[in-house]
Amino acid sequence: MESLRPFLFILCTLLGALAQQDLKNHIFVFPEASNTAHVVLEANLKKPLTSFTICERVYTDLTRGYSTFSYATAASDNDILVHRASPTEYEFYLGRSKVAFKTPASTCGWEHACVAWESSTGIVELWLNGVLLPRKGIGKGYAVSPKASIVLGQDQDTMGGGFDSKESLVGELTDLYFFDRVLTPQEVTLLRRNVFAAKALISWRALSFQIKGYVVVKPLR
Repeated sequence: MESLRPFLFILCTLLGALAQQDLKNHIFVFPEASNTAHVVLEANLKKPLTSFTICERVYTDLTRGYSTFSYATAASDNDILVHRASPTEYEFYLGRSKVAFKTPASTCGWEHACVAWESSTGIVELWLNGVLLPRKGIGKGYAVSPKASIVLGQDQDTMGGGFDSKESLVGELTDLYFFDRVLTPQEVTLLRRNVFAAKALISWRALSFQIKGYVVVKPLR
């Protein structure tokens, strides 16, 4: 099966179809700044989101801002956006609003981040390398449309496009999960250790995706 994996990735890319793969111990490499390279994801959402958790692992030496997870709808190009504004700040966008989290200076190593939000209170949680930062509030009572374009590695200024190379990810990304609820602290800890297998809307272990432009799937070393 391992010998067929590169062929399957190439075939699905050529056909323009969303491939579903178990990407355990694999990563997406974004080798250079670009306004074209990205990964399109499929979530098959059935109803508006009133809570969610996004978790991912990122490795980069960028000092400028970059976006990792972009969820654009007809109502807002930043209906959900996870943006590393600088080595000492994360920004989280919801609808037409945002909150910022001051963080310890990131080093050149893998960084595990989980962002969670719930509509009933508007509370946003950012877990960075297993540590919960001071919570913020945004979008109390808001609901996120299920009809969306979901992209990794870029910030959408329009649904499915409008990319800016100055906001693109240059680096590596793995272990992306998107849940339709707020995870417990215990679940975040388990997920950081890669031993959590709860049902997710988007799962790295069964990822429906399509690569666009210069993005490469490589084994995790």
